[in-house]
Amino acid sequence: MNLLIFLGSARQSTPPRPAQLGERVALACQAHLQSRLDGASVTLIDPLDFDTGPVFKPHFAYSERRVPEPLEKLAQAIDAADAYVMVSPEYNHSMSPALADLLNHFGASRFAYKPSAIVTYSAGQWGGVRAAVGMRSFLSELGCLPVSAMVHVHQAQNVFSEDGGYQADVDKIRWESYLNRTFTQLWWWADAAQRQRQQNDPHRLVGHFTHAPSQRNAP
Repeated sequence: MNLLIFLGSARQSTPPRPAQLGERVALACQAHLQSRLDGASVTLIDPLDFDTGPVFKPHFAYSERRVPEPLEKLAQAIDAADAYVMVSPEYNHSMSPALADLLNHFGASRFAYKPSAIVTYSAGQWGGVRAAVGMRSFLSELGCLPVSAMVHVHQAQNVFSEDGGYQADVDKIRWESYLNRTFTQLWWWADAAQRQRQQNDPHRLVGHFTHAPSQRNAP
């Protein structure tokens, strides 16, 4: 089983403080999944590691021989994944523009027929819950339907340390139980979807979007 965790922030500046707060949350999710899912591969995808260029051009718009290496590397990772965890802060009551930009570089069929989990966070009291509302629709359109349980981390700097561990005064058992609810759902659906894809490849049954948006157009 292969899982990708998308870190939905490309900010390195302050304020807010501390910088790269989302990295703590993503690392905590990675540690939790690795500890609970024996043998699973859990990879963290950081937008800062993928140079997509100054002008937006999606993966499917390039000829096969001219796709930039970072985009092709990520496309292959998305194809190989069985589930996704989307970690996002809240920007103007919406999901992270950095996360939306990165995901929009790829056709929806790469994500399709696989589940996802929504994890939001904030330095304040709301935990990014309003961003999660829009993320449900966004991820559904990608085809990686989010599981019903979500994770919202308010005042994340007080919950997780820089390495993704728990701060000293945090109720670790309570937080582990909270994370486990969402990720147990994700694992159950990922396992079920993986088995079904192996038995009956959905991309052979339904035309999918690989090269041009017109592939999804009505007659």
